[in-house]
Amino acid sequence: MKYGLAAALVIAPGLASAAETELSSRIDRVTVYPDGAIVTRLGKADLLQGASQIVLRGLPATIDPASIRIEGKGDGSFSVGAIDVRVTPGEAKPVLDKTVEDKLKALRDEKGAHEGRIAAIEAQRATIERFAQTGPDKLGPDGKALPVADWPTVFEAIGTALVKVQNDLRGERGKLADVEAEIAALESARPQGGRPGAPKRDVAIAVEAPQPVAAEFTVSYRVSGAQWVPGYEARLTTTTAKPELALTRRAEIRQRTGEDWGDVALTLSTTRSAGGTGAPDLQPMQIAFFEPPAIYESRLRKVAPTPMAAARAKAEAEALAEQAEAKAASQRAAAPPRPAEVQTARIEAGPYQASFQVPGRATIPQDGTVKTVVLTQRKAEPTLSARSVPELEQKAFLEAAFNHDEEAPLLPGKVALHRDGTYVGTGRIGLVAPGDEVALGFGADDRIKVSFAPVKRRENEPRWLNQTRTDQREFRTVVKSLHAQAVKVTVLQRTPYSENSAITVETIAAQTTPPTEKQVGDKRGVSSWTFDLAPGGEKELRLAYRIKSPGDRELSYDEQPLPQATD
Repeated sequence: MKYGLAAALVIAPGLASAAETELSSRIDRVTVYPDGAIVTRLGKADLLQGASQIVLRGLPATIDPASIRIEGKGDGSFSVGAIDVRVTPGEAKPVLDKTVEDKLKALRDEKGAHEGRIAAIEAQRATIERFAQTGPDKLGPDGKALPVADWPTVFEAIGTALVKVQNDLRGERGKLADVEAEIAALESARPQGGRPGAPKRDVAIAVEAPQPVAAEFTVSYRVSGAQWVPGYEARLTTTTAKPELALTRRAEIRQRTGEDWGDVALTLSTTRSAGGTGAPDLQPMQIAFFEPPAIYESRLRKVAPTPMAAARAKAEAEALAEQAEAKAASQRAAAPPRPAEVQTARIEAGPYQASFQVPGRATIPQDGTVKTVVLTQRKAEPTLSARSVPELEQKAFLEAAFNHDEEAPLLPGKVALHRDGTYVGTGRIGLVAPGDEVALGFGADDRIKVSFAPVKRRENEPRWLNQTRTDQREFRTVVKSLHAQAVKVTVLQRTPYSENSAITVETIAAQTTPPTEKQVGDKRGVSSWTFDLAPGGEKELRLAYRIKSPGDRELSYDEQPLPQATD
């Protein structure tokens, strides 16, 4: 039997005064979505003869009452009536660990002291820099010129002082980062129970049985504060006869729902349970003459946070990852050649969503601890090529492309990249549907040399009113391969574009190597040249264009942001 919360709209007579029986339950399975979770509990209760209530106590306050569903069965007949969702007081404030709290207080005091010293050193540096801006002609006695023979001493003193201040500042910032990291570690170790006094919800279910019944109930509800995020690891091997790419799909699960998930069956779904269920409404648009508003100028000083702590944490994480990889490699070399089998999830792909049944049972605490599980593993034979954007970086980057032939799509997420056993960095995978191509970059290809240089620029200077200004530019790119085999190379370059009819941009065909693609995707003005380079081969590409504009107007060159893909 299935019953929804809609039954609560019809409150049975005498519901509040009916006898109550507590429903003892446990969480049996959880379906996690990218923005929430459906929790399913199993419970048993002995129903009394006549009308009564069974009460499921202590559910999180963040549950969605409209999502509650009840299923029941028993060794005799009974009926389920209204469902009442109550808000009850939460648990008392947990006892704090005095040792941890005292340590946190001391660390916060130490953090304040480091911040004060950093401010003082920065003020000292500013004073030295202001002094350095004073010319030697005013550094002598009574503001007169300083003798030329004393200038080197002053310059050396300023340089020495700046070096010392900078070293002191670097040291204090490093100490501050260490203290902040220790504070973060201690705070994450504190008990992460519900908020002190945070309310809970009780679900009271009205039942009626002609005689005593031993009943079993299944209660499910949606709760916020849970999510799973996809992550990937791609390992490219180029030392074999044919290149091979191993792609591992993982999921990082975390939750702060207010209840622990212990020994549960876990399912991950690609559906967003809290998103919009229909297309948005499109509002009518009216056009009218523009009326300029009154402008009040204000200057806002934006202070960017010092990225020392984040950069330090990232460097430490990468170092730990490399050490773990080296340790794992040495263990694999010493162990017998029998690789462990990795448990992967079972995929259930439908026309509108996909879900992953995680093998076994899982335990995920409510403190936000990350639980990582392997969803799928696959191998592919990629197509290797090199890609270069010489205007921005005179390098070529190795790229591996393959078709995604799994049933479930690849959701947007970070990918850890390894090339021939070496960690080369992280990239990102966008949304990839089954059958689409995936292209991943695996770092710089040092066996391909790229040079880029402007060859010529000719610009006329208008001498009279309404004369047209002409700006002609020519560029030369040379790509040379040092590989022992042929390599496919793609070079991307750009030409400015204009949406103003008074500004024209034309490519000079006679001095431009014809591109393979005149426009790459939706990137206006970006062209690509794709070619095969023989071992030791060299390719020269030329690009020339001419810009014409009114001579009495200055031009601006602004890079336009690309549309961002939504996750």
